[in-house]
Amino acid sequence: MEHYLDNSATTKVSEKAARKAYEVMTQNYGNPSSLHLKGILAEHELAAARKTVAKCLGALSEEIFFTSGGTEANNIALFGTVEAKKRRGKKIIISSIEHSSIIEAAKKLEKDGFKITAVPPQSDGMIHPDDILNEVDAETVMVSVMSVNNETGAVMPAGEIFTAVKEKNNSIICHTDAVQAFGKIQVNAKKLAADLISVSAHKVHAPKGCGALFIKKGVRIVPCQYGGEQEMKIRPGTEALPLIAAFGTACGEFDLTADYEKVKSLSDYAKEKLSGIDGVIFNSPANALPYVLNISAGGVRSETMLHFLEELNVFVSSGSACAKGKPSYVLNEMGIKKDRADSALRISFSKHNTKDDIDALCAGIEKGLQMLVHR
Repeated sequence: MEHYLDNSATTKVSEKAARKAYEVMTQNYGNPSSLHLKGILAEHELAAARKTVAKCLGALSEEIFFTSGGTEANNIALFGTVEAKKRRGKKIIISSIEHSSIIEAAKKLEKDGFKITAVPPQSDGMIHPDDILNEVDAETVMVSVMSVNNETGAVMPAGEIFTAVKEKNNSIICHTDAVQAFGKIQVNAKKLAADLISVSAHKVHAPKGCGALFIKKGVRIVPCQYGGEQEMKIRPGTEALPLIAAFGTACGEFDLTADYEKVKSLSDYAKEKLSGIDGVIFNSPANALPYVLNISAGGVRSETMLHFLEELNVFVSSGSACAKGKPSYVLNEMGIKKDRADSALRISFSKHNTKDDIDALCAGIEKGLQMLVHR
């Protein structure tokens, strides 16, 4: 039996979303830009998905722009904003524990002459509003702080940060990477005081290759690509309609309250069982989203334990899937020592997980510690 506990890397596509993708690929396969009936029907499908995603973000349909995923949405947000704002200033503030698509984009901007300030978390793993505000000055054009950290599950006070930033200087563009928050907790554009929000489909039981960027009405973004009229020129190119339609379908299946309570119960059960295993230390902060649990296991290297668990059909991660086994800069920024970080495992839940999955995980870790710790 398979025990999949790596849902922050990707999720299993829901049957309803998969059926919708197949239906669009085989029946409603027209190009949404075509003017004939097949194109019009495809455009209706596109509009329906856009409306559903917008509703989940408390946004207008015209504020949703489909992308190939969270990474592209983050890149459009950063590069598009600084290109639009570069005459006003060249300072961008991010957190030092952002997803790699923000960190790497910021490095490129720094090479291009922009000033990047990466604010570290405090010892609790959180980015605190005052630490961001202290860096805001007349040159600042953008602040980007994620909603939920992808490695530890730490829930950032993005709304509080953005509200304070706007009070200090209302012209600063505020962006949040909400990829790990969307579909798990409420992500509301107005409550967040956000100008830009990035989300991804494959984290919410829809196919890979699709995401969206919320752009608040009136906010100007300079396109990073050029081509046709699709997505109001923000992201030109024929829309991946089967993926987008499936994304909309998956969003229509959200039940935030019920799913959260189920996952919290599983997370609490996992914490209780794991705390009884000698050598297990929790790295996720107290306020972490229950969907993500980061632990260190007895000094056994992450990859060694990961592959040991894999042999038992238990699937977890050693950190962000995008890092492909590289040391965690997130744990390093939190002040966690190298030996402990080197044995870190990320356990991430979905609404489909059960206590059997957790029992198998804990039994596997116990067995792994017995067999591997003195190797």
